[in-house]
Amino acid sequence: MAEPVTATETSTPASPHPQRWRILGLVGIAQLMLILDVTVVAIALPHMGADLGMEREALTWVVSGYTLTFGGLLLLGGRAADLFGARRLVLAGLLLFSAASLTAGLATSGPMLLGGRIGQGLAAAILSPAALSLVVTIFDGDERNKALGIWSALGGGGAALGVLLGGLLTAGPGWPWVFFVNVPVGIILLLALRMQLPPQAPTGATARLDVPGAVLVTAATGSLIYALIRAGDIGWGNPTILLLLVAAVLLYAAFVVRQRRAASPLMDVRLLLRRPVATGALLILVATALMITVFFLGTFYLQNHQGYGALRTGLLFLPVAITTMLGANAAGRVIGRIGARTLGVLGLLVSAAGMAVPAAVDGTAALVVGVSVAAAGTGVLFVVASAVALGQVAPQEAGLASGIVSTFHEFGASLGAAVVSSMAAASIAGTSTAGFSRGFTTGAVIAAAAAVLAFFLTPRPTH
Repeated sequence: MAEPVTATETSTPASPHPQRWRILGLVGIAQLMLILDVTVVAIALPHMGADLGMEREALTWVVSGYTLTFGGLLLLGGRAADLFGARRLVLAGLLLFSAASLTAGLATSGPMLLGGRIGQGLAAAILSPAALSLVVTIFDGDERNKALGIWSALGGGGAALGVLLGGLLTAGPGWPWVFFVNVPVGIILLLALRMQLPPQAPTGATARLDVPGAVLVTAATGSLIYALIRAGDIGWGNPTILLLLVAAVLLYAAFVVRQRRAASPLMDVRLLLRRPVATGALLILVATALMITVFFLGTFYLQNHQGYGALRTGLLFLPVAITTMLGANAAGRVIGRIGARTLGVLGLLVSAAGMAVPAAVDGTAALVVGVSVAAAGTGVLFVVASAVALGQVAPQEAGLASGIVSTFHEFGASLGAAVVSSMAAASIAGTSTAGFSRGFTTGAVIAAAAAVLAFFLTPRPTH
């Protein structure tokens, strides 16, 4: 029987940190807060627009501004964690995220709200890879797989819980509270982690951050994600979309050239070319794209087609959150016995089967059952992707590898939203229901195709 790709080949710490499980709980809550903020605003958008006088395009940037900043600066955040120490970055990220959340909640205009969201994205790019780097470095071997299972369960379920929380807060105290709730949580986590985290010496104190490289990769990422978002409105063949895609390719090429010539490069491009890291990045992209497909199509179906309110829509996503966390937790427990490749293929096939249910059968019950099954599969996939990508990296590369995984997580969110919005455009506009079926069918086909790729690409275990 195949064994998983784990971190047993990397250097083992002299003794496990005695507070490692408590630290995992604290940084896991921090990561949950970041993932929640991807989807928590979705249901509140109409209320924000009415209160602040924001049109549809400006409201789109309330979501995409966070995603663009988060995804575009993750490599810089991962590199900074390796250079300056994950502890410093986690604490700084929590402080900035709390301040930015307060700004967004207090917003009296569209620009002020967007500024708060961009600040949240910057903080998330600092905090997320540093937090995952801590998990990778304070755990080892089978404990690391279990910790990644818990981490993935929190992150995977967070997006679904965000929809539920957004509905509860919007229907209750009002939309500003989707941001205000982050402030006390962030401050409490900051104080607790300041006492719990072990002191860390920077691994590259004399190195400098590659700011030009960060500008290039952020511009490339921004062009790509903006193209994917706009394609849902103006079509994939539009000259503007093609121009943005060409610009992204050229900027990424310039980034690679910069990394080869820089004295202190932002990343070792060869790390992304390693089979485990590349495969893990692909799997996390697919998992997140499938997850966003569920929320994007499900929210429009339930509110626009079925006529449900924000609170009821949020509650109907509760089973999705539960099955995502159950799938991730179960994967973390069994990956050591059945192997990453087998588990990854299984998770993708389960997702494909779940997506096929609402594609073939109309109705709320079919939707909830189908997307809940699909969510269990994506929960499994989050664990497999993290274990494959991070299982064999050296401790000094953990922050960078975590940044790569998290970057592809954001790519997947944008790609999933853009593709399904194009496939289901008529249904989202309320003129037809056939687009929902096409959207879920597309998700099922992508999951099935990814299962074939995962079978051939996932590295065999080393003995």
